[in-house]
Amino acid sequence: MSVTQEDVLAALKDVYDPEIPYNVVDLGLVYGVEVDEGNVNVTMTLTFAGCGMGPYIANNARERIMEIEDVEDAVVEMVFDPPWGPEKISDEIRQELGIE
Repeated sequence: MSVTQEDVLAALKDVYDPEIPYNVVDLGLVYGVEVDEGNVNVTMTLTFAGCGMGPYIANNARERIMEIEDVEDAVVEMVFDPPWGPEKISDEIRQELGIE
């Protein structure tokens, strides 16, 4: 069985920003997932560029991806362009937070 983008996104739903009690997928922090056989590359961002939790979140994301069957390697790259904004949050979480 080969690894899919959906597999990776499902795994990343177990990765949380420790300062916000929601996963990185629903927060809109994952910008891209590329899968080339067993190699996974993820581009993601943080809620703000100066967030000191970046290495922690990236490491947790990589560890979680590596747990997926048939993943041989995973690279998680933090990017800050385009900058993250609350409009990237999933509709469900936006409703919970009262953001319109």
